[in-house]
Amino acid sequence: MAYVVTENCIKCKYTDCVDVCPVDCFHEGPNFLAIDPEECIDCTLCVAECPAEAIFAEDDVPDTQRRFIALNAEMVKVWPVITERRKPPADADEWNGKPDKLDQLER
Repeated sequence: MAYVVTENCIKCKYTDCVDVCPVDCFHEGPNFLAIDPEECIDCTLCVAECPAEAIFAEDDVPDTQRRFIALNAEMVKVWPVITERRKPPADADEWNGKPDKLDQLER
């Protein structure tokens, strides 16, 4: 069972989770992170580190966020791996917790 980055990461893109990942399974898009389900070892370390509380075990992804399971798998095929923490966008805190951000996702 892999972990999944869900909607609240969009436009927040905090990278605290990247620092603790032992297998470098995070991929970085313009305003979102995705977890490679093939690389994730289910260690759970990233969950507690996510300030946006946007990471869930695949089996625990809320029903309204289930589309992000496929989205993570799709985006890791085109986005590069990220292995180091970076500064979040300047307006990340303003976007944290805002609902319905899927239309803001930059591919």
